[in-house]
Amino acid sequence: MFGKQRNKSENILILGLGGVGLYLAKRLIDDEQAVTIIESNPQLIAFAESQIDARLILGDAMSIRCWKNAGVEQMDYMIAVTDNDAVNMMAAHIAHHLGIPRKIARVRSLEFGQPDSLLTAEDLNLDLIIHPEELVSQEIVRIIQTSDSNEIIELAESKILILATGIAARSPIAGLTLQKLAARYHDIPFRVAAITRGIRTIIPYGQQKLHPGDHIAIMFPAAFRNQVLEFTSTAQKRQQRVLLLGGGLVGARVAELLNKQVEVTLLEKDADRAKLLSEQLKGVELLHGDGSRLDVLAEAGVQAADTLVTCTGDNETNIMASLLGKHLYSIEDDGEETDEKRKKKKLHTISLVGKEDYLILAASTGTDIALNKKVLAANEIVKFIRSSEFHSVAHLHGFDVEVVELTPMPKAPVTRKPLSKLDPIFRDKMIIGAIRRQGEWEIAMGDTQIEANEPVVVICPSMLLKDVRKLFRG
Repeated sequence: MFGKQRNKSENILILGLGGVGLYLAKRLIDDEQAVTIIESNPQLIAFAESQIDARLILGDAMSIRCWKNAGVEQMDYMIAVTDNDAVNMMAAHIAHHLGIPRKIARVRSLEFGQPDSLLTAEDLNLDLIIHPEELVSQEIVRIIQTSDSNEIIELAESKILILATGIAARSPIAGLTLQKLAARYHDIPFRVAAITRGIRTIIPYGQQKLHPGDHIAIMFPAAFRNQVLEFTSTAQKRQQRVLLLGGGLVGARVAELLNKQVEVTLLEKDADRAKLLSEQLKGVELLHGDGSRLDVLAEAGVQAADTLVTCTGDNETNIMASLLGKHLYSIEDDGEETDEKRKKKKLHTISLVGKEDYLILAASTGTDIALNKKVLAANEIVKFIRSSEFHSVAHLHGFDVEVVELTPMPKAPVTRKPLSKLDPIFRDKMIIGAIRRQGEWEIAMGDTQIEANEPVVVICPSMLLKDVRKLFRG
């Protein structure tokens, strides 16, 4: 039930520490869940011992003895995230027979778990099935289709939006404090909810100044979308051409999803893979070449593209190719750069990054949006587990924050004072951006006082969410 208070932590059994497993465990432990992990690789176990406070069992995910040693009869969830689809699907059957109420599995293949599959999620005894490559592919397509690769997230029944966008040197809001920004656009209800500066994410306050190069997350009612896009100088134009670097599962799937909507070119380094994809992806221009080379990117036509998506299996290649693409895109044939050309010529880049530590780094060094399969998969799992307490959970790409909808319980600390009067300790730790009052969503201001059972949208650093939640408990 929306707003229901959870009285105890869940007991969660995770199978597999590689890939999604360790990151997911960190998220769940930060969320005060009791986590037990079975992993067969002693090196991964040794590394995890220094990273997380969880019960670690060295053993085979298919060993019933290991399951019983983990205390399977006390488990509320089983999450299978090994690197083997067959093991993960079989684990769901074992968990079902051992009486674990809820089962989740990571499955890369799209041949399983779909409504029209031979074996659906229900057939596999799975409450949630996660396809990481499909998640990231769909997210890339959503970003491309939404707003010129500036991220827009819909919240609160689509009545509230969050725009993530950069501040250019000539932006009219560069150099303003948030107080001056609010005064200048006093007829538009909005909150700047987060700022990334370099590799640091800031929860801002009134005297915080916006600098060129900052990325901001700004929350506002959907009805004011055009006004916010205008004063943030966020351009909107129809996507016409997308250049994809890397023809793996993600690159091929994005090309398939975008095909016939926009002009798609896919650049693949491996000749055999490029030939195979040319036969499978009719209507997509397939090129063979190394996209980490400046001359190859130029020959692939990056200067004519609207968006460059780098989704090879190598972090450094993806980040560097984004930088090279932007460099090539900025070069004018006549050597003269005018304001009109600057406004017209802007390449948007989306990069797939395998290490979560690189996400903010990538966003701060030239990539407009950096995505990570592990983070997206873990977000879906955490959202499912938290569904009894949170109405929805979102993660802003490039920001180390989460966006959640919470409902305060009667006598909760957050209901005792107006927002501006809350304990100063929370000033740089969270922002309550919106509130649902008398059936309507509105932007929360400093003099807003929340009442019990009024849903709100909260933005806070991922690792502080458990502390923020305490404000909403009676």
